Amino acid sequence: MDTFSEAQSLLPDIIDLRRRIHANPELGNDLPETTAAVLDAISDLDLEIRKSERTTGIVATLHGSKPGRRILLRGDMDALPMPEDNDLTFASRTPGVMHACGHDSHTAMLVGAAKVLKQHQNELAGSVDFFFQTGEEGFYGAREVLEEGLFEAPNSPDAVFALHITPLLDAGVFTGRPGPLLAAADTFEMTVRGKGGHASMPHDCLDPIPVACEIVQAFQTFVTRRVPAFDPIVLTVTKIEAGTTTNVIPEVANVLGTIRSTSEKSRTLAHEGLGRLATKIGEAHEMEVEFEIRQGYPVTVNEGAFTEFAAQTVRELFGENAYRPMRSPMMGAEDFSYLLQRFPGAMLFLGVKPEDPSLAAPCHSNRMILNESAMAHGAALHAQVARNFLTVTKL
Repeated sequence: MDTFSEAQSLLPDIIDLRRRIHANPELGNDLPETTAAVLDAISDLDLEIRKSERTTGIVATLHGSKPGRRILLRGDMDALPMPEDNDLTFASRTPGVMHACGHDSHTAMLVGAAKVLKQHQNELAGSVDFFFQTGEEGFYGAREVLEEGLFEAPNSPDAVFALHITPLLDAGVFTGRPGPLLAAADTFEMTVRGKGGHASMPHDCLDPIPVACEIVQAFQTFVTRRVPAFDPIVLTVTKIEAGTTTNVIPEVANVLGTIRSTSEKSRTLAHEGLGRLATKIGEAHEMEVEFEIRQGYPVTVNEGAFTEFAAQTVRELFGENAYRPMRSPMMGAEDFSYLLQRFPGAMLFLGVKPEDPSLAAPCHSNRMILNESAMAHGAALHAQVARNFLTVTKL
C-alpha cells in the first residue's frame, strides 16, 4: 500500500479529530483541550513527548530503527477571535471563536502523518518531530518555543516542513515557491497632536485632522515612489479616529495601519521612511507626531532546494499536475517564518476548495469551510516528505 492509500484509509479518523477540534476552538498559547485531543489521538503510537514550558505546544518524536537525520513537521492548533456563521453539526461551540484558518485541519493532518509513519518505523533511518504548535495567530507561538530552547541540540532538526490549507485552490492541489512565500507583517500607530478649539476659528487652533490626512496621502506616495516596484510593500491605513462633534476641532488624531513587506531591505526602508515623513510633516504644521512601529512576524522564506524537493515529492505522490508553482508571494504572514530563519525547509499550500465552488470562502472568513477529503493528501505529503528526506543524504 502506498503512502496516499495509507492516509486515505485513515481519513475517517483524521476528519473526526478535525471536527472535534473545530467544535472546541481555543485561542493563543494556552490550548488545553486541543492539546489533550492531540495527545489522546497519538497515545497508542509510543512517541517521545516533549512539552513546551511557555505554551501548551508539544513535540512528539518518532525515532526510526537506525540513526540518521531529523526532520520537523509542524501543525498549528489555535483558532481566531471571530464568530462562525456556518450551519455545521460540528460548528464552533464557543461564542466569538472559530477555526477560520484551517489550523484544525493542520493538526489533524499531522496526526494522520504520524500514524502513517508509525507503520514504517522499522524502515526509517533518523527521527521525525511532529510539532503541534500554539499561538500562530499573532501570539508568536513558534518564537516562544525557540526562545525556550525546545529545538536546541541534540533536538535540532536538519529541516522543517509545514502545510497551510487554502480554500480558494482546487482540492488536493499544492502550491509554493522558493524564496519569499509570505510577507513580514508589521503594524503602526500614529498620534498627531495639535491644539483644539472652535470649529469656526481654525486659525486659532492646530487642527490635527487635515495633517493626519496629509501624512496618510504622503505614505501612499512614498510606497509608489521610494520603494522598488520589484521589492514591494503593501501599506494600508485601517483606522483614523479624531473628534467628538461638529463644532469642535480636536486636539488629537489617531491613526492605525499595517505594513507588509517581502524582504528585510524593503521592510527597513519602509520603517525609516514612514517615520521620517510622519514627524517632518507634523513639524511643518507645528504639530507633534508620535509614530511607532510594532514588528510582527518576519518574511516567510522557503529554502530553494527544499522547496523543489517538496514539490517533487508532490509530483511523485499525486502526478505532475498536482503541484502549481506560485508566481509571487502572498502578503499574509506566518510565524513558521521563525523556524525557517533557523533551519532549512519550506511551507506549501494545500487546496481544500469545497465541492460546491460557490461555497468557497477565504481563510479568516466567518463562512470558511473546506473539502475534508483533501486532508488525506496533506497527511500523505507530510509522511512522504519525511520518508524521502530521511532516505537521501542531502538535497
